[in-house]
Amino acid sequence: MLLIVVLVLITAVYVASPYVRAAALIVRVAALGGPAQAIVSIQDNRVEARPRHMVPTRHGNVPAQFYMPATVSERAVLVMPGFNSNGLDEGRLAALAEDIAASGYPVMALALPDLQRFRLTPAATDVIEDAVAWMAKQPRLAPDGRVGIIAVSFSGGLAIVAAGRDSIRDEVAYVVSLGGHGDMRRVMKYLATGVAPKVDGLGNHPPHDYGVAVILNTLADRGVVPGDQAAALREAIETYLRASQATVISDAAAAPIFAQARTMTESLPEPSRTYMQYVNERDVKHLGAVLVPHLEQAGVNDPALSPELAAPPAASTFLLHGYDDNIIPAAESVLLAEHLRAKGVRTKVLLSGLITHASVNPHATAVDAWKLVSFWASVIKQ
Repeated sequence: MLLIVVLVLITAVYVASPYVRAAALIVRVAALGGPAQAIVSIQDNRVEARPRHMVPTRHGNVPAQFYMPATVSERAVLVMPGFNSNGLDEGRLAALAEDIAASGYPVMALALPDLQRFRLTPAATDVIEDAVAWMAKQPRLAPDGRVGIIAVSFSGGLAIVAAGRDSIRDEVAYVVSLGGHGDMRRVMKYLATGVAPKVDGLGNHPPHDYGVAVILNTLADRGVVPGDQAAALREAIETYLRASQATVISDAAAAPIFAQARTMTESLPEPSRTYMQYVNERDVKHLGAVLVPHLEQAGVNDPALSPELAAPPAASTFLLHGYDDNIIPAAESVLLAEHLRAKGVRTKVLLSGLITHASVNPHATAVDAWKLVSFWASVIKQ
C-alpha cells in the first residue's frame, strides 16, 4: 500500500498541484508513515493550535479551537466531528484539524454540544449556522466573507442543512460530508430494522449497535419510557456510549466504563432496565423492535435534521462515504446526491473502500487511493 501511495503522489506531481495537495492530506490523515509520509512532509505547514475561544450561538457560547498554518494558502474551514463526548479533547478531531491545517487551511474545530451528549436535535443545526456566520465575519479568516465546512458522520448531514439557510447561504464556499446522511428518518429505520435503502451495487450490512443506542438516547423522553425514567436511562446510555468510544484507545480502558453502565442498569425501573440490558448486550434486534413504533413521531421529520427535507445549499457539496458503513449506510450519500442534483446543487459523491464510517482505512487498492485523491482535489479547487 505504501508503494502504491508513493506512486500516486509522484504521478500527481506531473498532473496538477491540487492532486499533490490532496494526496498529501490523505497520507497524513491515514498516518501511513514510511516513504509516503516522508514525501508529503516536505510541503507540510507548521501548525499552531491556538488557545480555545468561545463562539456565540443562539443556544449559548460553544468552545472552539483554531489550528493555524504558518503559511495560509487556502480559505478557512469549519471542521466538526460526529458523536463524541470528548469534544475538542478528542484526539482524532485534533489530528484531523492539524492534518487539514498542514495543507494551508486555517481550521476552526468545533464539537456540537448536543452530539457530545449523543443526541440528534434541531439545535445542533442552529449551532452550525451561527458558527459559520461568526467565522464569515472574521476578516483574517474569511477575507471574502466565505468559509468551507468539513463535517463527519451525522454532523455532515446537519451541515448541509445549515448551509442551505438564508442567513449563511452565500457565506458557505463548499460543504464536505464524510459518512453523512440525507434523511434522518431513513437512517433511524435502518438502525432499528437493519433494512437499508436499495441502491444498485450496494449490499445491506447489519447495523452497528452504537447507532441504535443513540436513537434510544435521542427518543428516551418522547414516550419510549415514562417521562420520569428518561433522565436516568439517558445517563446509563451515555455511559455505555462513552465506553464504546474508549475502545478506540483500548479494550482495557473501556472495560470499567462498560462495567459502570451495567451497574447503572441494575437500579433502573422497568421498562428502562430491559431496554438498557438490550444496549449492554448489543441486542440490536430486540432494541430496534422497541424503537420502531416511535420513529415516525413528531420531531423526527423536522427539516433541521435532514438535508432532503430542507432548502438546498447554494455551495458545491461533496459527499464521501465508505462502502461498508454500518452506522449510516452508503446509500444515504447516493440518494442525497440524486436529491441535491435535482435541486440544481453542484454535487460530487464518492463511495470508497478507503473509508470506514468516519476515518481513513490505509488498506485498500490503488484505484481506491486514486479516486480519493481526485475527490479531494476537487474540494481543493473550490
